[in-house]
Amino acid sequence: MAPIDPHSFTDSTHPLTTHISLTFYFDFPSSTISSATLLSFSTPYTGPLTLDTRSLSVSSVLDPLSLSPLPFSLSPTDPILGQSLNISISKQTHQILILSKTSPSSSALQWLSPTQTFNKNHPFLYTHCQPIHARSIFPCQDTPVARVKYTAKLNIPRELSAVMAARHVERRDPIPSEAQGVCEDSVWCGDDRVVEEFVMEQPIPPYLFAFAIGELGFREVGPRTRVYAEAVPEVLDAAATEFAGTEEIVMVGERLFGPYEWERFDLLVLPPSFPLGGMENPRLVFLTPTVIKGDASGSQVVAHELAHGWTGNLITNKNNEHFWLNEGFTTYAERRIVEAVQGEDIASLNIGIGWMGLVKDMEKFKDNMEFTKLKTSQAGVDPDDVYSVVPYEKGFQFLQRIERQIGRPAFDDFLKKYIGTFKFQSIDTDMFLNFLKANVPGIENEIDLKLWTEGTGIPPDAMEPVSNLYSKIVSLANEFKLGRIPREDEVADWKGQEWELYLENLPKSVEASQVRALDALYHLSESKNYEVKVAFLQLAISARCRDYYGVVERTLKEVGRILYLRPLYTALVQGDRKEEDRAFARRVFSEACDSYHPIAQAVVEATLAKNV
Repeated sequence: MAPIDPHSFTDSTHPLTTHISLTFYFDFPSSTISSATLLSFSTPYTGPLTLDTRSLSVSSVLDPLSLSPLPFSLSPTDPILGQSLNISISKQTHQILILSKTSPSSSALQWLSPTQTFNKNHPFLYTHCQPIHARSIFPCQDTPVARVKYTAKLNIPRELSAVMAARHVERRDPIPSEAQGVCEDSVWCGDDRVVEEFVMEQPIPPYLFAFAIGELGFREVGPRTRVYAEAVPEVLDAAATEFAGTEEIVMVGERLFGPYEWERFDLLVLPPSFPLGGMENPRLVFLTPTVIKGDASGSQVVAHELAHGWTGNLITNKNNEHFWLNEGFTTYAERRIVEAVQGEDIASLNIGIGWMGLVKDMEKFKDNMEFTKLKTSQAGVDPDDVYSVVPYEKGFQFLQRIERQIGRPAFDDFLKKYIGTFKFQSIDTDMFLNFLKANVPGIENEIDLKLWTEGTGIPPDAMEPVSNLYSKIVSLANEFKLGRIPREDEVADWKGQEWELYLENLPKSVEASQVRALDALYHLSESKNYEVKVAFLQLAISARCRDYYGVVERTLKEVGRILYLRPLYTALVQGDRKEEDRAFARRVFSEACDSYHPIAQAVVEATLAKNV
């Protein structure tokens, strides 16, 4: 066996799937999906075939033409990879059909009860498949190398609607005999059921497979953008206002990076439990409601997810060891879009916040420097456990270093050629470096490419951002050490990003009285911008200012975004924290964990286990 990805059982000698036809029956009472998965290969094949699964029960594997069973077995469970589905194909075929059922504990699915939604009337379900969770929905070659097109039929309760990261074909009544064995026709065609049909005509890596089901509404905000959310007028209206400038962002992206290849750029604002800021699912970006800040600054997250339309979705890392090819490029592209739309000062603030995060994560990995590299070794490593800003920010710094060397016009030309050459492909670091050296002759003599991609830490030719606004904020943060709080006239124009950069630059050891004085003036603990609120609460915890522990508890219970959960729980339990704080963290988690996504639950559990 020759694996092609440390996080997949996929064998390099087996054919890659090119198309998947999915038939899903959603049973909300049992929190399960019964599935028929029809895998198609580019050429007929006979022999062994290995697929990825996690927490799936597989009832049968069939030849789709004769419906004759194919021998199969499931391996013992690997704690990271799940189980391999091993199939024996004795007669040449280019398709196989698999009947399976998800577990209520599927790591890609969060089933929300009506009480966990805004309207409290109906349940809600959404997916998150990155990096290796698609296998917990249906059997597949769950590696970015296996780019697939797909069709999907979703049989759901009639009172709900579905959206998908694919083109919507139709909403219609179920048809007898189309169930493909996932359930009886009488169940499939129940009066209370409806089928939503979708098609994805561009090949995507499996981690970009995505759907959501619930009581959904939408607002049109541009010629190729709808904003979806739960059908709550105030949520939809706030989202539509926040993202009203989306078309301008798309047009800027096209000017910088070439045509947007995905036709639609729709946005779905999910319930607060969504574990990320955004997920770049093609045609339908998933967003946390915390990006709705009331000042249009949430458009920065939108810019990042849009940039993935070129770097990540269009060109994809071959596996998670080369994750920087997705996120470093996308962070660079995002900041170019932000600079064009909001100006150089705001772009510099973003770079500065990113720089602080990079320095912090370098410290986090001081005992495991492998994960301060861009090109990493991840065999035997759960990619969720080593997620950090390193591939984002060190990758950004690497690309900015190349830009400084050859100049922006030449780098822009290089980027467009890179995107045009590798679009709809999955590549690795060496492929990028070879392309770079071929198209920028002599670059390896000017920049130490091996140090940047395989070296640990921050290279000496990385650059902290320089701008008047950035320098002013850092200077004010340094003065806090001397007991000076900024005057109101000095911060009158500050929005969330300015406050975030200021708070990130404050000393980690401050007096509780300083924390209270800062909040008395600027009410940071009440900020609607969660980046600001969480940065302030971290400061309060470090000062053991218990006045704010009630706000900490409410925050940990009202949002499920890992970006906020991890630092707050870590601040409560790390180092020489008193047992009182650790007990507080354990109690809050026990009361809040059911509202967290499975991935977020695992992250917090690991944080508590490491520090408690």
